[in-house]
Amino acid sequence: MRIAGAGSAFPLYTYDQQQISDAIIRLWGDKVSNPQAMMRLHARCGVDRRHLSLPIEHYSQIETWGQANDLWIEQAQKLGQAAICRAITPAGFAPSDIDAVYFVSVTGVASPSIDARLVNLMGLSPNIKRNPIFGLGCVAGAAGIARAADYVRAFPEHVAVVLSVELCSLTWQRQDLSYANVIASGLFGDGAAAAVLTGSAINNNGPGVVATRSVFYPGTEDVMGWNISQSGFELVLSPEVPRVVRENLRRDVDAFLYDQGLERGDIASWIIHTGGPKVLDAVSDALELPENALEASWECLRSVGNLSSASVLLVLQDFLARRRGEPGTYSLLAAMGPGFCSELVLLRW
Repeated sequence: MRIAGAGSAFPLYTYDQQQISDAIIRLWGDKVSNPQAMMRLHARCGVDRRHLSLPIEHYSQIETWGQANDLWIEQAQKLGQAAICRAITPAGFAPSDIDAVYFVSVTGVASPSIDARLVNLMGLSPNIKRNPIFGLGCVAGAAGIARAADYVRAFPEHVAVVLSVELCSLTWQRQDLSYANVIASGLFGDGAAAAVLTGSAINNNGPGVVATRSVFYPGTEDVMGWNISQSGFELVLSPEVPRVVRENLRRDVDAFLYDQGLERGDIASWIIHTGGPKVLDAVSDALELPENALEASWECLRSVGNLSSASVLLVLQDFLARRRGEPGTYSLLAAMGPGFCSELVLLRW
């Protein structure tokens, strides 16, 4: 089982953090009692620029969840198609070569799901195995890699694609001035990413998937997720997230690596979801990582923001494009998300 390639796609509209902060303050109007405090919170998110699904002045025209979700469906198809094509084409595959697709998202809903619509749009095989996954949030990119690896292990002659589309700006809640929503409005961006996995019967030079592990933390449902209201997705984001990372991630990683006959010191590189500055600091502290070990994650956060499930796939794409993994070395791909839970994927280059 190997990762043959990865690709990404972004909306046309991109703005720096100050432009977005100014626009959100105008959009929310009198509800923002302290604009300077909001701008300071946004400035601490570690984000320089983000892509948005719409021109920034058009968000004031979204009045209902239905309107926002229709926009999500429209944009998700365009970005999803582009991300898949950019992942499979350099790897030498055509759309008709894809045997299974794992579509992950937590920022919109559709039935038929986006993957079904892409069958028609892209000319995918009518026998393709579709696996739409909703609700895993930030952990879903890593979980998608793990589930696709399970699939190509069972079908070694097959090709599987993981696709994430997250359009976080379409979930903005103008009436919600909670700390969580204010932070989210400064942290999350829009975009799509895809990864291609192949079974052992197909030759490619990408990193091999050695092992995967899922870990669920009972009683942590309130740490992260959505409250579904009449106005759409209202963010649940506890300030306890960094603490949960610090208290659990080292133990989980050490146990996972031990079962593979490895230790943290055997991991040459770390492909980590870009949760935000406090989360990345917590990961670094928990795993006792050397300085600059998470450079690729920090750069992804600065350049596009947190893209929920797509972020770890973007970091993976960076590793593949820059050939950051030396032959024979190990990487650990990891993300955490609603549940609360973690997904760990051990790679060997």
